[in-house]
Amino acid sequence: MFIIAGLGNPTLAYQGTRHNVGFDVIDALASQYNIPVDRRKNRSLIGKGIIEGQKVILVKPQTYMNQSGESVGALVDYYKVDEEKEIIVIYDDVSLDVGQLRIRKKGSAGGHNGIKSIISHLGTEVFPRIKVGVGEKPKGYDLASYVLGHFSKEDREIIEEGYQKAIRAVTMIMNGRTDAAMNEYNRKIKPKEGKNASLDKATE
Repeated sequence: MFIIAGLGNPTLAYQGTRHNVGFDVIDALASQYNIPVDRRKNRSLIGKGIIEGQKVILVKPQTYMNQSGESVGALVDYYKVDEEKEIIVIYDDVSLDVGQLRIRKKGSAGGHNGIKSIISHLGTEVFPRIKVGVGEKPKGYDLASYVLGHFSKEDREIIEEGYQKAIRAVTMIMNGRTDAAMNEYNRKIKPKEGKNASLDKATE
């Protein structure tokens, strides 16, 4: 069994923001594999189903980003999964271009408070994670305001493509092909022309 957790903030106020791309990937997985994520357990919304022949629990922590580890850790304990091999965490990364993925088998929080919380509650930095790029903060922008802002129309199209790549990466990791996923998706993608022009609309 795999626990696949996408990080974000609950309530409609945060829906569609850069910080909630983890939630968006879970929603895309739920739609593609017909797994309703509507049950409440351990301060999360969860959905049980099958992806590529394997049992999964899709998770959207409802603790707010900075306390993500409270719900993820409790679910790992409850379902007795191997935290180093049977969880996948999906979250936003401002150091990557919009839609770019970076897959890691382990690592530090890198300044991401949601991952910091999960590491603290699991007691390990060793667990697969998929970072989804939301674009670098423009000069002069406050970081919190930037990640809690919305994508422009152009960037929304690019990030939707990134979600589909993340779905494929999830299935590869589940099938023991993490190295192959890293080789395929950790390469830098060529940004579409005019992408940077959309940053002025970042908080619209």
